[in-house]
Amino acid sequence: MDRRRLFASLAVIVMVVGASAVFFWWVFSADLALETVLLRVVLTAFLVFLIIVIFRHFSLLWLAYLQQVGETVRSRDERARPGELPPVSILVPAYNEAKVLDRALQSLLRLDYPGYEIVVVDDGSGDGTLEVARRWEGDHGDVRVRVVTKANGGKWTALNLGIEASRHPFLLCMDADSRLEPGSLRAAMTHFRDPDVGAVAGNVKIENRDRPLTWLQALEYVEGLNLPRRAQSFLAAVNIVPGPMGVFRRSAVESVGRYEGDTFAEDADLSLKLISAGWKVVYEEEAVAWTQAPRGMLDLLQQRYRWTRGILQAVRKRKELFLTPFPDFPLWMSAFQLGFEGFVWPALNVYAHLFFALVLLFYEAGPVILFWWILMLAMDVVVALVTVSMEEEDLRLVLAALPYRLFYLLWLDVAKVFATVEELLNLEMRWDKLQRMATGGEVES
Repeated sequence: MDRRRLFASLAVIVMVVGASAVFFWWVFSADLALETVLLRVVLTAFLVFLIIVIFRHFSLLWLAYLQQVGETVRSRDERARPGELPPVSILVPAYNEAKVLDRALQSLLRLDYPGYEIVVVDDGSGDGTLEVARRWEGDHGDVRVRVVTKANGGKWTALNLGIEASRHPFLLCMDADSRLEPGSLRAAMTHFRDPDVGAVAGNVKIENRDRPLTWLQALEYVEGLNLPRRAQSFLAAVNIVPGPMGVFRRSAVESVGRYEGDTFAEDADLSLKLISAGWKVVYEEEAVAWTQAPRGMLDLLQQRYRWTRGILQAVRKRKELFLTPFPDFPLWMSAFQLGFEGFVWPALNVYAHLFFALVLLFYEAGPVILFWWILMLAMDVVVALVTVSMEEEDLRLVLAALPYRLFYLLWLDVAKVFATVEELLNLEMRWDKLQRMATGGEVES
């Protein structure tokens, strides 16, 4: 890791510890009538929530830092001993993707990789997707594009059909609304020189940064999704291999029974099956996939609602993981982090906002609340700066940290809480596929 990233990580630690110390020194030295039971409860709540926030940020950043150091060493060793790259089958499941399929296939044909095939699986589309795919069928230099079609049955059935139709020992699964950087596959495949690696999660980034909401999602992908994957990769237990870019060892996928359709998050379900079976699942930051984000708040909330219910379904299938931290501690940590980030943290965040709003409304604690928000915003800005620097992303994303904290995360967490409650009550769920646009449109990931 270079000095800039090391200093940024140290800055986070200093900021968190220093700001927390100042906050509690100020609270307990102020004239706030601490003898009241209510105020003691309020201050205890502040302390507990702050400890949770600090532990969350620090653990993710520290593990991500260790992963970055280890990845630097691994990359240097790989360059010193370049090896043979095995052939790969690229699977592209597509349902009503006629407007975006061309650009996805164009990006695949530009990959810097010696041997691969492309299998497009049309899942009973009604918008001309099959016709678009047929135009690409055939040989393109050394790359052959094949097209298979079936009646509509869901993404998981399309992926399984693609596995059956493919020929090579490694599989790259890619959403049809995404596009890959030319070096993505080569970077991901170096991990499979370790025979225990079953899957590699790619680095997903938001492409359509044309309005405030999509800028906030771009920051969320860097800070809220890729940072946890970095941390989990240090444990070789990434719990969600994302749909836009995931590479798998065929034998690993076959050994756990391929994809299943009993959750709304087949990616999370397969990832948990792999790490539960003892396979390593890691993250590769240079395996970059660009995807388009929902441009409306309602579409975004619907997307995250579905993700949350799907993740909870995948976790409920493996409840025993939470009860056995040993002997496989990395697996337990990955499962715990998935549950915490998916359900516990959103509920805590919503509860904290409601609790502190009531305190502010009915009791004279305005200065305490204000200092609290300043502290939280300061931590968010520094964490955003570190994560954006790690990925060498656009530094303007750091400016989104303020609205990210003030309203974006809260709205998402409210949607997640409702999704969790409705899943626990086993209420029926229905979601509509978002409309695609040829450039910069609304896309369901």
